[in-house]
Amino acid sequence: MRESTVPVVDIAPFLSGDGAAKAAVTQAVDEACRRIGFLIVAGHGVPRPVVDDCLAATWAFFDLDDAEKRRWISPKGDFRRGYLPVGGNALAYTLDRESPPDLIEAFTFGRFDLPETSYYTAHRETWFEPNIWPTRPPGFRDRLCTYYRAMEHLAETLMRIFALALDMPEAFFADKIDRHITAMRLNHYAEASRPPLAGQLRAGAHTDYGSLTILLATEAAGGLQVRGSDGTWCDVAPVPGTFIVNLGDLMAQWTNDRWVSTLHRVVNPPADRRAGSRRASIAFFHQPNYDALIECLPTCRSPEEPPRYAPTTSGAHLLAKTAKETGTAADGSRGSR
Repeated sequence: MRESTVPVVDIAPFLSGDGAAKAAVTQAVDEACRRIGFLIVAGHGVPRPVVDDCLAATWAFFDLDDAEKRRWISPKGDFRRGYLPVGGNALAYTLDRESPPDLIEAFTFGRFDLPETSYYTAHRETWFEPNIWPTRPPGFRDRLCTYYRAMEHLAETLMRIFALALDMPEAFFADKIDRHITAMRLNHYAEASRPPLAGQLRAGAHTDYGSLTILLATEAAGGLQVRGSDGTWCDVAPVPGTFIVNLGDLMAQWTNDRWVSTLHRVVNPPADRRAGSRRASIAFFHQPNYDALIECLPTCRSPEEPPRYAPTTSGAHLLAKTAKETGTAADGSRGSR
């Protein structure tokens, strides 16, 4: 095991600095996205109380008894909204690998307070599915929504930085993410009470799907690992006051693999460190508008480097990815597990 090679990038100079300061930030981001597809973002401006309140709500929800949490499982039986019990999915399936279920429980919600326009209402049961809001703990919805709004703003800032880092106009991505289909997921990894099954992890090795993921994680044994270009796994320890940001497959495709979507996982705590290994994380899976065209950026192709992927849309790309996560085909049918 190596120490983390994920760089810390302070984006505060981008927000308040001159052209040279902005250029330095975009260069650092470009280097991280080319090399490992992960960075630790400092200087983001998200108020600490917003983070603390959301994390407190996360702990409080997962402290509820099992019967109460199961009240909030989606009646549709999918994982896109509401509560997901332990054993509900296996992320290794997204890479077509057989794996026992992941040792994780989760709660997922998406966009809220949407205008009653045809763009949203026509796709209410697909991209803008109604959320499931538990009645307990008190203030749960308000705290999560406040945090979600803060992540929306941070994602917009990061996409501005991304555009400049890719030699595109700063506002290039603006009209591709203004009606985004982002989901946010609370993850809970309970303190291990028994040894895992063979090959079973807290979250199996996978890549993320969309443009970027903003992750808040707590410190505990059995955490996030990223696989380096040499195939070695390294720990990514949370840094207080920062977020872990990684690219998804869609961004790698958009950039013609100039930037990389990197394999990562959440490992089990060592046998002698199971006590106190409870861990939580909050993932904001930023996904562009469902109808945003994803095709090779002009600055990422050349006669020597022609486009590697056929054009697609954000929604079509996401459907193909999520179908594998639960062993379900895009048409809703079950695959073998």
